[in-house]
Amino acid sequence: MNPSAPRGVGRRLRVGVLFGGQSGEHEISLRSARSVLAHLDVDRYDVSPIGISKDGEWFAGPLALEALERGSTEGLTPVVLPASPRQAALYSWQPGSPLEMIGALDVIFPVLHGTFGEDGTVQGLLELAHLPYVGAGVLASAVAMDKALFKDLMRAHDIPVVESTVILASELADGMEQALERAESVGGYPLFTKPSNLGSSVGITKCRGRSDLVEGLMDAARYDRRVVVERGLVAREIEVSVLGNDQPEASVPGEIVPSDEFYSYRAKYLDDTSRLVIPAPLDAATADRARELARQAFRAIDGSGMARVDFLLETQSGDLFLSEINTIPGFTSISMYPKLWEADGLPYASLMDRLIDLAMERHMQKADLVRTYEATG
Repeated sequence: MNPSAPRGVGRRLRVGVLFGGQSGEHEISLRSARSVLAHLDVDRYDVSPIGISKDGEWFAGPLALEALERGSTEGLTPVVLPASPRQAALYSWQPGSPLEMIGALDVIFPVLHGTFGEDGTVQGLLELAHLPYVGAGVLASAVAMDKALFKDLMRAHDIPVVESTVILASELADGMEQALERAESVGGYPLFTKPSNLGSSVGITKCRGRSDLVEGLMDAARYDRRVVVERGLVAREIEVSVLGNDQPEASVPGEIVPSDEFYSYRAKYLDDTSRLVIPAPLDAATADRARELARQAFRAIDGSGMARVDFLLETQSGDLFLSEINTIPGFTSISMYPKLWEADGLPYASLMDRLIDLAMERHMQKADLVRTYEATG
């Protein structure tokens, strides 16, 4: 990385790839980052790997990913990214020593899954630093990450979601019987319990009866103070990739055929028997509806850059329910998001280019609005 090269034509764009993080999806982020780093065009980009440890410390260096994969930060440079528009760069730091700039940055590619990365927190830091970044902004990230709030927003936009309720962790301690009765009011068993703010199916339990429900509520409450209880469906799992800013495009739908009863954490990441079917075997009307609902939901949260939109297609009724939006979808070798675009004729490396271009486009639009405001103020 050239720490002081000016921005402009004739040099590579300085891209910081941010991965790891403090969430329970740390290892998944590392897997996604490995694929992203492998597909960024080094003739076009000056790439800086930036790893965040499970303790929240930031480190840089060409071997940052390999070090975090080993669970070690030995040999890496501790860095900070100041929340200042005049210092859009990484700075090395040591206790008792002044900060030293080690490299300016033009754009950040966050590959952080879950809390403290996909929920608007890192996006807020990058906004303060006036740094362009790939993916959704603060608001869209926060709304999409919170399953309860997201469902309320979808209902407000007449986008179908499965019946659900929210139970606070404090309510479990104050009165488990009342909490169970409210959970069971959602519908008959099976029910699903989920932490409101988490991803990659972490903390999700399929509950076939009261004993399962108690266990599921308590398990989800380990991860979040708000637990979503959702009616269970016999359904197919359909996914659509979205790409764009104000005029989003939707990919061909794909289908997950999980090795578990549902697409659990184990089915996603710990075995190789779940299958991705691309394109999903759907009739034309259902495929078109999934794509249109994906675009509607993306606009409803004010999404930008990218998202993977997940649906449940109820087997008996044929009804399509929007399940969730992932604003930083997985980019591993088995992830649906890049595979769907590849099926639509957009290879992984070209997808990286598009995402970075979209980030720069959105940042320039914001900068223009700020200049207009300042000129009229």
